[in-house]
Order: sequence, then C-alpha cells, then structure tokens
Amino acid sequence: MSMDGGAAGLEGHSGWVERGFELVEEAFAEVVQTQPGTGAAVAVWLDGRWLVDLWGGAADASGGHAWGRESIVQPYSVTKPFVAVCALRLVERGELELDAAVQRYWPEFTARATVRQLLAHQAGVVALDAPAATDLFYDWDAMCRRLAAQPPAWEPGTALGESALFYGHLVGELVRRIDGRGIGRFLREEVCAPLGLDFAIGLGPTDQARAVEITGLDDAFRVPGAGQPELYRRAVANPPGARDGAVVNSPRWRAAEIPAINGHGTARAIAGFYAALLEGRLLVPTLLAEATSVHASGIDQVFGEHKAFGLGFGVDADGFGMGGLGGSYGGASREGYAIAFVTGSMGSHDRASNVENALRTCLDLPALVD
Repeated sequence: MSMDGGAAGLEGHSGWVERGFELVEEAFAEVVQTQPGTGAAVAVWLDGRWLVDLWGGAADASGGHAWGRESIVQPYSVTKPFVAVCALRLVERGELELDAAVQRYWPEFTARATVRQLLAHQAGVVALDAPAATDLFYDWDAMCRRLAAQPPAWEPGTALGESALFYGHLVGELVRRIDGRGIGRFLREEVCAPLGLDFAIGLGPTDQARAVEITGLDDAFRVPGAGQPELYRRAVANPPGARDGAVVNSPRWRAAEIPAINGHGTARAIAGFYAALLEGRLLVPTLLAEATSVHASGIDQVFGEHKAFGLGFGVDADGFGMGGLGGSYGGASREGYAIAFVTGSMGSHDRASNVENALRTCLDLPALVD
C-alpha cells in the first residue's frame, strides 16, 4: 500500500511508511479521502529513524494543485512551542532568567509577571480591551505597545489561560529585547536552519508559493461554541482576521510575523523539531525536563477546559506538544516517538488522534483517549 514519494492524484496520497506501519497509512488515507477542502500530511520519527512521511489531497480550494512533499501549511498554535524554544535557548545561555520579572527585559510591560509565568500561559495578557483593526497584526511595534499597556485578565500566576493570538508577540519581544533579532530570524538562524527544518515565521515570495490554502473557515467555524467563556470571544476575535480565509491566505498575512499562530511548515519539520528535542539537540536534558513538566494546570480561563502547561508546551501523561486551531498537532510521546499531523482543512482533532492511535497500535501501545 505504501508509495515511494512519487506524485499522486489529488484523490490519493504520496510518501512512504516503514514496513509494519501500514495501519498509519490506512488511517491517513481515510482522512485525505473523507475530509473536505485541502489535504493533510503526517510524519513520525522514532529512535533516530523516520517511520512515516505521508502527504495528500489538494493544496488549494479549487483542487488544481496537489499537496506535494515540499508543501507547507499554517498549523496555527502548533507554532507556539517553536517560539518558546527560542526563549529557552536564551535561558540555556544564561541571558534570560525564568524567575525574573518580565520588566527586567521589557520595562514598558505592565503586567507583573515573571518570565516563567509568561511562558506557562499564566501572565493573563490574553485579550485587548480596546477594539483593534486587523492591520495591528502587521505592525509588531504597535502590537507590543498595546500588549505592554494591557492590564492582565487575572493576577499573573493565580490562573492559567492560553494567550491564543498574542503568545508569540509576548515571548518574541523578550527574545528581541535580549538578542536584537526578531523572532522569525532568530528561529531561522538558531533552530530551523541548523537542523534542516522546513518551518518558518514570516514567508518570502518563494515560500509563499508553496503554502497550502486554509479551507473550512466558514461562519459556523468562526462562531465560538456555546458554553465557552466570554473571555474566549474577546481573546480570539480582537484583532479580527485569524479565522478569516481571505486574511490568513493572503500574501500580507503569510509574510508577517504573528508567531502565536502563523508559522508555516511541513509535517516532517514539526516532527523533526520534537525529534531534536528528544535527542537533546535543541535543549540540554535538564532544561527540556523542566520545560515539559507541569507548571500550571486547571481550567483554562480562555478556553474553559482543563489544561496543563509546561514552558510553552501542553503537557499530559503521555508527553508534550501543542495542537492548533482546525486539527493540526505536533508533539513527542514519553514512549519516544515524535509525530506531526497538519491539515489545511479546518475541523476537529479526531483526525490526528485516529492517525496517532493507528501508530500506537503498530507499536503495541495503549490507545490515546481524550
């Protein structure tokens, strides 16, 4: 059943799986065949070798182009750990202290949070009080001024809540203040280029030509569900645009650095990022252990559901990683594998879970449960 990297039709898929992991291919093929809109990709690494590298479906809504091996896609919040690792690299060098006040590095920042609290989604700067235009996303300095002046939604350290739109600016500005490089350049030069990871924040024209169109951002998907906190509505819709296809598929959005959500990459790059973490090629083991232990757990004040965060990673009994709006996921299991599932078709995380559970069946591991 597995294919050896040749071109496939828009209804099919390409890539390869190691013998014994055909169930992963079957689960992935079902995703590609049944989801609407654009396609998906999955990659799995274990013990120094690649087990799975598959991609398929369309790269645009018209179906005129196939998702290829070099196609890249925006996986939304899957981007956040890439930004956190940039800051953690500065921690490792002794240039950034986890328990120092953010104000030590960013004096204008008014929320009384520590760097550790900022990284662990405890700082409370999750929503802007005053209405903002979409254009604010494209002005780094103006966005950071607004965030610096914004009163937190709770006293830092007393609760947790994912800063859905702003985590990348909050952490990225710390990196810029210390290092001088913007987060996109720092990520490229310090993390992705040395490891050969095809992942970037802020795309040039050549990379934009490889970007998959995000589909499924219809009115039903954009409207928050019943039962979500009021804070959620404020946190994800101001500035508007992050759930608007006309915005997120535009050259201006893809070129900008909006590092909570607009990284673009391949599944292979995202899984490779977690493989590098597992192998100690990005952070020393002691710092990785600290970053992937639970620093904050409880009801997320933004999303209204139970979450546990390390320093930039979601953490659970099985491992660490981060999911993104619309169903993408990247992470590492305590069982030693790294996995990424990315999709251009907005929907639930059931697709990623089904593919990962097929992998765990092949590895003779218990299925993951939500």
